[in-house]
Amino acid sequence: MSRYLPILLVQAPSRRPGTDASLDGFEHEIATHLSDFGPGFEPRRMVVYPELHLCAAEGTPEERTALLESIAEPLNGSRIRRLGAIAARLGVWLLPGTICERGEDGHLYNTAPVFSPDGELVAAYRKCFPWRPFEPYRPGKRFEVFEVPGVGRVGLAVCYDIWFPEVSRQLAWMGAEVIINQAATTTCDRAQEQVLVKANAIFNQVFVVSANVAEPTGVGQSLIVDPEGRERAAMSGASAGILTDVLNLDEVERVRTFGTAGLNRVWSQFRADDPVLELPMYEGRLDPRRLS
Repeated sequence: MSRYLPILLVQAPSRRPGTDASLDGFEHEIATHLSDFGPGFEPRRMVVYPELHLCAAEGTPEERTALLESIAEPLNGSRIRRLGAIAARLGVWLLPGTICERGEDGHLYNTAPVFSPDGELVAAYRKCFPWRPFEPYRPGKRFEVFEVPGVGRVGLAVCYDIWFPEVSRQLAWMGAEVIINQAATTTCDRAQEQVLVKANAIFNQVFVVSANVAEPTGVGQSLIVDPEGRERAAMSGASAGILTDVLNLDEVERVRTFGTAGLNRVWSQFRADDPVLELPMYEGRLDPRRLS
């Protein structure tokens, strides 16, 4: 049986953080999008929103930081509980966009939560590479993958993380066959990001789903890329809209077995008797005995 993962990517403008009523509106919006599709894939359908979709902050650096300080919540706070309830009522895998988390150490983190169709918080990834000096967040210090039962493993990378190839490579080593990249790019470098999305897919022979924020603040241009770096679906502009696709994760195995373009099998490169390649920059090494 093929391992299908239905994706509903929402390219939407950021929302100002507010009351529970604003989350009611968020739930209604998702339900409206889902109503256009017949049954058959629930509870496998995955709904993906852009970075900080529910926690937009504008103004001067001081104003942004003050607002974020005022809305930050721990992962056991009311916002997380409400989002889990939304996922359960709609019966979907919900990635609502990153949120402003108050860590147990008191610092702010740009955190991507993931909720199962049962409403469980199954993953929470703290962005490792905040875009400085704009973002006031502390960087996370661990990578995050989660399992969709019967389908496969999904990894998380937030916006600027995609510029650092170590993130996607580590997620792939952890078994991710799909990487979700939630972004809030408002600047003129989205064209370069699209290249990086494709490059990370090619380097690691994985699907990459990149959801970016819509106008008036964001530049949009969300896209879904296959394990050979080809666009499966894309938004050409910044207008609000949705992308839908059904990813067959067996394609990852096909590409890794036969190679990108039927040629390049990077996951079969190493042999057990190859020399160890030292990586002094990382105080680590590539040991073929662990990769072959």
